Amino acid sequence: MSVRFYHINAFAKEPFSGNPACVLILEDPKSDAWMGQIAKELNQPVSAFVYKLDKEYYSLKWFTPTHELDLCGHGTLGAAHILWEKGVVSKHTALSFQTKSGSLAVDYTTEGIRMPFPADPSRATDYPETLTRALNVPFKNVERNQQRYIVELENEDSVKELKPDFELLAQLPVTGVIVTSTSSKYDFISRYFPPRIGIKEDYVTGSAHCGLAPYWSERLGKQKLRAYQASERGGEMNIELKEKDVYLTGKAITLTEGELVF
Repeated sequence: MSVRFYHINAFAKEPFSGNPACVLILEDPKSDAWMGQIAKELNQPVSAFVYKLDKEYYSLKWFTPTHELDLCGHGTLGAAHILWEKGVVSKHTALSFQTKSGSLAVDYTTEGIRMPFPADPSRATDYPETLTRALNVPFKNVERNQQRYIVELENEDSVKELKPDFELLAQLPVTGVIVTSTSSKYDFISRYFPPRIGIKEDYVTGSAHCGLAPYWSERLGKQKLRAYQASERGGEMNIELKEKDVYLTGKAITLTEGELVF
């Protein structure tokens, strides 16, 4: 048996930036256990598994080396990028993905690949002392949405220089912690730490911006935002908030492709 895979950088304008992922286009459905084993073997932040259901309608699943994800922005971006770049689907044709979080319609634009996700607004919340000890910096504000704490810090240097305690972060009752601030070059910057799903720091996280978009839109009074995730690799995206949806636009680069033979 052989399966072709593509190694991409998502939310990237140049190689070795953005968030890496592997994309696999399957000829027939596979079990979750099989996809989990492949993701573990490829050992990328995310592996995206694509299977054609009908015309431009595809099943899409995302796996880290240890978990299946409900939603993954950079895995979606990578999957769409490969389908269009390899000519599987014309760039003039929008894609629709059936995912664990529902149907996602993705289109190709001059600015990049545009993806709608449901907004995940946050609310002010009490938080455990563990969060304070894990970050060990002054907070400006703390809110929580469905799966994450959003922690606003004093300035962008505080975000960039933060060195959290990952063991303490993994004890928190959320999937991960976003730290964020306003920025001189962008509307805001952020970093995202999800050690509970086996990743200490995610390089660029589309789904985290489903919470950051409404958070900063309310504070800045803007529906269109430019964002930068200030991880080691870094990545940027354009964001538009429309009612209950967050539209993320970014680019991707294919680095390598190969074949798994077993």
